[in-house]
Amino acid sequence: MKGLVIKNTGSWYQVITEEGKHIECKIKGNLRLQDIRSTNPIAVGDQVEFSVANDGIGMISAIHDRRNYLIRKSSNLSRQAHILAANLDLALLVVTINYPETSTVFIDRFIASAEAYSIPAALVINKTDLYSEDEMAYVLALKDLYEYIGYPVFLISALNPGSIVEVDTFLQGKITLISGNSGVGKSTLINALLPDSMARTGEISSYHRKGMHTTTFSEMFPLKGGGWLIDTPGIKGFGTVDMEADEISHYFKEIFVESKKCRFANCTHIHEPGCAVLKAVEEHRISDSRYQSYKSILSDFNTGKYR
Repeated sequence: MKGLVIKNTGSWYQVITEEGKHIECKIKGNLRLQDIRSTNPIAVGDQVEFSVANDGIGMISAIHDRRNYLIRKSSNLSRQAHILAANLDLALLVVTINYPETSTVFIDRFIASAEAYSIPAALVINKTDLYSEDEMAYVLALKDLYEYIGYPVFLISALNPGSIVEVDTFLQGKITLISGNSGVGKSTLINALLPDSMARTGEISSYHRKGMHTTTFSEMFPLKGGGWLIDTPGIKGFGTVDMEADEISHYFKEIFVESKKCRFANCTHIHEPGCAVLKAVEEHRISDSRYQSYKSILSDFNTGKYR
């Protein structure tokens, strides 16, 4: 039988058949992925082959080829990755500039990872009802920056149903992974988009101004207009993997365009003479925050952090 993995709790997988039946499944012990060192051999969004035993439990025997996937560094196995989801049409990152703050480095690492796996990315800036005038000016500057590069940006308050209509329309018909730091209102947004999802919400730690983790596994929810929304565990860090150092600039769209004008083909855009990227940063055609994010990822490789 063929089915779609819609929930992963670690050792169990919930699979929905083409007829809409939900089956609780496990995987055969000899099922392994050959090309990815991963903590989870099967991910939400995978199309799988399985059989059902007399007790009603399914046994997954094969995974269909993935058209893409998104991964992050495993929190406890430094040389392995964790697959967040597979077969995506969109990677949507929910961010806040306060309550808690999402750094631009985190945003850019997420976007670069999506670019590396050929997944379109978009941003939702939440909690606009809480921001001061100065904070809203910064929000609008971020919106202008990322839209200029080519990423859709939505400004919302997840508690205001009217503000999420545009996001709702944008997601219809797509398989979308929704992610973000804990506490940015991801679960609140999911609850607003999918009133029947029952995604849990958590409190903000006033001491650290950080969110408490409320999602411990990935799960897919069907959208009423077609498509799926994939909720993922809140993540505090995002380590890029499966990249080579000389490829990093390819995943920053504006840096890649300017890099074609560099004097040297192997330019790292750090110190070389005739570097078009450095010139573009000096002339403010590439934002300093994006360039610092690029250097941050490059530094990870130079120090062996993600090797």
